[in-house]
Amino acid sequence: MPSATQPSVKVIGANGQISLGKQYAGRQVLVEEQEAGVWLVRTATVIPDNERWLHQPQAAADLENALCWAQANPPSDDKLDAILEKLNGQD
Repeated sequence: MPSATQPSVKVIGANGQISLGKQYAGRQVLVEEQEAGVWLVRTATVIPDNERWLHQPQAAADLENALCWAQANPPSDDKLDAILEKLNGQD
């Protein structure tokens, strides 16, 4: 676990914001008010509900297998004419 830095004094601006530094620009954070005047701010990665399935073990394994197959079977135009004929019903 990285060591914590020394506390620093920040001033809450008139608009209710504080700056945590440019290294956190654009990051999502969780802000928990643990008690009145005490906040815990943690960086977080938020996964949209409709993408959560991608992070399940079976989906991750299936995706890994698909990526391995794609690397072992690079795309080719060798049979393109035959495929197009079949798709157009000319076979």
